Amino acid sequence: MTTDAATAAAQRSAAAPSEEPPRALAAIGVFVAGLFAFVATGAALPVLPTYVRGPLHAGDVAVGVVVGSFAITSVVCRPIAGRQADRIGRRAVLVGGSLALALGGLMYLLAGSVLALVAARLVVGVGEGAVYTAGATWAVDLSPVERRGFALGMFGLAVWGGLSLGPVAGELLRSNAGYSAVWILTAVLPLIGAAIAVRVPEPMRPKVAVAGVRPPLFPRSARRPGIALALANIGYAALAGFVILDLRSHGIGGGASVFTAFAVAVFVSRLVFGRLPDRFGARITATGAGLFEAAGLTVIGLARSLPAALAGALIVGAGFAMLFPSLALMVVGEADDEHRGSALGMFTAFFDFGVGVGGPISGETASLAGYPAVFFLSAAAALGTAVLAALPRHGRHAQASPPANRT
Repeated sequence: MTTDAATAAAQRSAAAPSEEPPRALAAIGVFVAGLFAFVATGAALPVLPTYVRGPLHAGDVAVGVVVGSFAITSVVCRPIAGRQADRIGRRAVLVGGSLALALGGLMYLLAGSVLALVAARLVVGVGEGAVYTAGATWAVDLSPVERRGFALGMFGLAVWGGLSLGPVAGELLRSNAGYSAVWILTAVLPLIGAAIAVRVPEPMRPKVAVAGVRPPLFPRSARRPGIALALANIGYAALAGFVILDLRSHGIGGGASVFTAFAVAVFVSRLVFGRLPDRFGARITATGAGLFEAAGLTVIGLARSLPAALAGALIVGAGFAMLFPSLALMVVGEADDEHRGSALGMFTAFFDFGVGVGGPISGETASLAGYPAVFFLSAAAALGTAVLAALPRHGRHAQASPPANRT
C-alpha cells in the first residue's frame, strides 16, 4: 500500500466513528417525524365513525366509504412518492406528505358533509403514502448495509406506534373536548413532524445514471416481494374483520383482546428479533415469517377458547413483525441505489392492496363457508407468501442471504 493510500485509509477510519452519532440522531429524527404523522392518522380512526353517524347523520355505508377512501390515494401515491424521493430527495417528500396530512386535518375541521369528509380522507391518503415511503427509504439511506433490515423494522414501529397511540389519544380528546379538538390534533402533529424533518440531515442522493431516463413504474425488484406481501395481508384483513365475529359465533367474548395480543407481538418482536433479517438473510427470515403467520392463522381458525385465539394472534403477530422488513430488505437488496425510493414505493403499495382485496375475499368466504374458513384461506395465502420468499432471487446485492463477512 502506498503512503497516500495508507493515509487516506487512516483518515477514513478516523472519520468513521464521528459519522455514526450524527447518522443515529438523524435516524431518530426520521422516526419521530414519522411517529407524529401516524399518531395523527391513528387519532382519526375511532372518531370518524361516530362523527359520520352523529353530527353528519349518515349511515353505515357512509362510515365504510369515509374510513376506507384514504386507501385509494395511498395506493396510487406510494409509487409516485417513491419516484419523487429518488428525484428530489427524501426530506422534500416526507415534509410534503406531512403537510398533506396537516391539510387533511384542517379539512376534517371544516367538513360539514360526508363528501367533504371523503375529500379530506383522500388528502390524508396522499400524505400517509408519501410519509411512509420517503421515511422508510430515508431510514435505509442512514443505515449501514448490514443493518438495513433492522432500520426498516424500526421505522415500521413508528407506524405501529402511531396507529396504536393515535386511537387512544383521539378517543380521549373526543370524549373530553369534542370533535374539533381531535381534528386540530390531526392537523398540528404532522406540522411538528415536518418541522423536525426539515432539520434532519439527508445523505447525498446518488445521481441517476442516464439523464432523462425514468425508472420503471413497476420495478422488477418489487414484484415478487410485493405479491408476497399482498398475500400475507389477506391474513391481516381476516384478523381485523372477522376474529371477533368468529369468537362470538362460538360463544366466546373478549375478542378485542386478540387485537391487543397481535399488536403487542408485533411491537415486541420488532424490538427483540429486529436484527434477524440482517443476520440470517432476508429470504430465510421472510420464509419463516410466512410460515409463522400461516400457523397462527390456522390456530385462530381452530380456536374454541379465548386463550387459544390469543395464542394464535401472538404467533401471527410474531410472523407479521418480521415479514415486512424481510421482504422490504429483499427489495432494497435488488434495487439500484438511485431507484431505491421507487422500488420501496411500489412495494409498500402492495400492503394497502392486500388489505383492500383481502377484506372482500374474507367476507365472501365467510358467507359461503363460515368464519373459520376465512382463517384457513388466509393461512393458505400466507403459505404462498412463504413459497414466494423461499424461491431464489438473482439481485445485484446479496441481501437475500446473510453477509459473508459477519463476525
